[in-house]
This record gives sequence, C-alpha cells and structure tokens, in this order.
Amino acid sequence: MIRVLVPRERQPGETRVAATPETVKRLRGRGCSVWLERQAGLRSGYADEAYAEAGAELFHGEGPEAAERWAEADVVLAVQTPGAPGAEAAAAGLEALRPEALLLGLLNPHGDHSLIERLERQRLSAVALELLPRISRAQAMDVLSSQANIAGYKAVLLAAAALDRFFPMLMTAAGTVQPARVVVLGAGVAGLQAVATARRLGALVKVSDVRPAAREQVESLGARFIEPPRLEESPGEVGGYAREAGAVFLEAQRQLLAPHLAEADVVITTAQVPGRPAPLLITREMLGLLRPGAVVVDLAVGQGGNCAGSRSDATVDVDGVTVIGAGNLPASLPQHASALYARNLAALLEVLIQEGELRLDPEDPLLDPCLLSHAGVCRRDDLRPARSGQEVAA
Repeated sequence: MIRVLVPRERQPGETRVAATPETVKRLRGRGCSVWLERQAGLRSGYADEAYAEAGAELFHGEGPEAAERWAEADVVLAVQTPGAPGAEAAAAGLEALRPEALLLGLLNPHGDHSLIERLERQRLSAVALELLPRISRAQAMDVLSSQANIAGYKAVLLAAAALDRFFPMLMTAAGTVQPARVVVLGAGVAGLQAVATARRLGALVKVSDVRPAAREQVESLGARFIEPPRLEESPGEVGGYAREAGAVFLEAQRQLLAPHLAEADVVITTAQVPGRPAPLLITREMLGLLRPGAVVVDLAVGQGGNCAGSRSDATVDVDGVTVIGAGNLPASLPQHASALYARNLAALLEVLIQEGELRLDPEDPLLDPCLLSHAGVCRRDDLRPARSGQEVAA
C-alpha cells in the first residue's frame, strides 16, 4: 500500500492544504493510505473530523510520531516545500524522508536555490508542479491555472474595494453614474478571469496581450482587445507559456498602453514569464498618467512586478494612485483554492499509480519537464544555483 503524507503548511501566510476530505477518499480508492498532520486543513475550513471520516489517519506534527510518519512515507503532498528557508521550524521535513520518497508540490524551483542540493542529499524524487507541461493530458493537473483563476477573481474584488467609485453603471434620481474603466494586462488564465469578473460587476474592460491570438478569447468575454505592437520580433509563447519580450517590444507596448492608462480607473497586471523577472509594463512615469484615486493590482509582484513601485503583500500610494502588490491571492480564498489544488494533485498521483505501485517514468512527456530529481539524481541541471540566472526552458 502506498503511504501518502500531507503536512500542515508552515510558510508564513500560506493557508492552503494539499489534500481535502474529497481527495482523501479518491486516494484511498486507489489503494493509498493517507496520513494527515492534525489541523493541516483547519485554515482552509476542513476539520480533522472530516478527514478522519474520509479515512485519513491523523498524526501530531511534532515528536516521535511525526518523525516515524515522515520516515515511512512513500509520497508527500505539499503546497510549498516542507522546511523551505524562511519557514517555521518543523519537527520533520525533507531531511526525515527515506531515500526514493516522492515529493509533489509548488516547489519554487527557480527561486529556491538550495532545493536541488537537498533533493540530491536525501536521494528523493520530486515533481515541481509549476513546470508541468501544458498538454492535454495535464489539464486536470494544471495547478497554475486553477490557482490563477482564483487570483484573477480576487484581484478584481480588491480593486473594487479600494476604488473610489462604483464598478457598474447606475441610474439614480441624482443622475447616471458611468461604469468604471478597467485595463487588464495579460490574457492568460488570471487575466481572463479578471476580465470575466470585472464584466460581471459591470465595468468596461480593455485587455492587452503580446499574442494577437488572444483577441478571440478577450472579445468572447465582452472586452475590447488592445492590439500588440506590430514588430518583426514579438515574444509569442512556447509550451503554453508567454516568452520574454525584448526591450524594443516592451517600449513599443508601453507607448501603446499610455492612452488607455490615461482613461483607466483600474489596472490589473498579470504578465509573467516562467523563471524570469516579470516584464515592467507600467513605469513610474506611466503611473503619472492615471488619475488620482485609480487602483493598480499587480499580480506579478512575486517576480518583481509589472508595475513600478509595487511591493509584495503591501498597498502603497503613489501620488494618489493605489498600488496593490498581490503576492499570494489564492491563499486568501483557501477553501476553494485547496479544493482545486488537491484535485490537481490527486489527478497527477492517480496517473503515477499503476497496478498498486508508484511508477515514475522520466521519459514520459508529462513528467519530463517537471521531474526535478529521480531517486536523488538531478534531472534539471539548469536549475542549480550556479546557473540560476540563465533562461530555462520549462
């Protein structure tokens, strides 16, 4: 029987959990035993009793019991890397896992420079869910999309709460109130969800994206598409992810955005490139184009930000413009975020379980990009600290 361990997340601000009572039942149906640290789901709205009813075995996170569970686990399901730098001290973690155990989670392979060395030292296998390929087989496992949906939705709510006016058009005895004007930068999953949410609230929405093909999706949601610069060299995308834009393209894009920013009440930025700093789409000078009282929500702040002056998990005032650095919005809606994330993990693990055994095929196109190490053998030398500044092909 495959022994699956689910720890309580200890990173500051992380409220999600990697399994829910629903997915515990799914995994048990595939012949797994599930060990869950007590109160692991409490901040996500899932009580220990619900897990126990679903068939999970609960254990205390400290002391000999925790060490024993970690030492015997075959698979660890986590949101973030257990025991990562900056995390609250845990009684057990990667160092307690037996060789060849498997870790599944959002492991931050581009930012955690000690990760590869820790995996090698413990001879562990690890799948970084950020690096899952965007192929049809992986759709049910795509954690970036499920969590980005939540981020795009919550970004609009934050903007609406901070804005000094209504979102919808209102007709009152005192006259008509015109709808808010929203500009969304980036038409990926988060951007499209932001468009849909802003439209449901009654705003007029414009969208900018480097891919001309995004027009159809944008217009299907009732928004207006801002055409990207027409240059010979455009970033496009690879493997379902946007590629980094060059300096010439970025400057041309900023010039195109300027008149739209001057009319905007809200700007939501979502542009990110895997393993690279986020492109700076709104410079300090461009912020001056926005009216006092306007709001910018920067969803790319964790990668450096799309907006000058944004700070992670902070709200700053720049000459009357409110700039919100939204670092980990999925954790602000932990119950649904956990439910979706846990389903993604369960779907992946179900694929890896064959005839009652855990089987990792490094040559499988599903695993090849995201299997960081296999039984302690590093498969992504490009993610080692010595080369962390180089571009990687995720």
